[in-house]
Amino acid sequence: MSSVADRLDEVRARLARAAEDARRPPNAITLLAVSKFQPEAAIREAYAAGQRDFGENYAQELAEKAEALADLNDLRWHMIGHLQRNKARQVVRYASCVHSAHSVELVQELDKRRAPEAGKLTVLVEVNVGGEAQKSGCEPAAVAAVLDAVESSARLTLGGLMCVPPHTEDPAGARPFFEALVRLREIHGGERRLPALSMGMTADLEVAVAAGATIVRVGTAIFGERPRAGAGA
Repeated sequence: MSSVADRLDEVRARLARAAEDARRPPNAITLLAVSKFQPEAAIREAYAAGQRDFGENYAQELAEKAEALADLNDLRWHMIGHLQRNKARQVVRYASCVHSAHSVELVQELDKRRAPEAGKLTVLVEVNVGGEAQKSGCEPAAVAAVLDAVESSARLTLGGLMCVPPHTEDPAGARPFFEALVRLREIHGGERRLPALSMGMTADLEVAVAAGATIVRVGTAIFGERPRAGAGA
């Protein structure tokens, strides 16, 4: 059985090939290791292999892991799952980036709860590009208001946009939804205002890179199947 470090190398190679095919520099794309439900030992193994950015879907799990792995000083936690306002206090204490800001009210709560001494928190606005009732994220028509809320906050920095497209059996089926996020970025200020596009997972990372992703969220291909069932990587 391959190790976490071996699988991490394989994913990095996939990313490098995808970047080359898209005629993009490999360092333009950040690999975010989705560690949801994974044990501390697996995260430490990935860290030892050079991985620094890790994504969690649940506020409590993020907090517990951040405490347990506090000795890894340059490890960066990203909140990528649906976030309720009453969990904002927990998340802002540990996260360096929140990918799932989906409403003006949540943005205001994140700003309120972030301690000034912690520095500014990078926030990405999640967009429900597929219009799926079961998915979180704001509607495209609400993007402008959420972006403005982030920019008018005192303790947040606007990082970009994020999406989770509808599931398709063919990874290429995600392409129209990735392209829709790219179009939204152009409508709302372009790369200068919204440098990050968080999109693409294990199955469709190549499609996402070709579409312009700057962050890909990969869990299964790095850590193997999760101990518990879950989606989002």
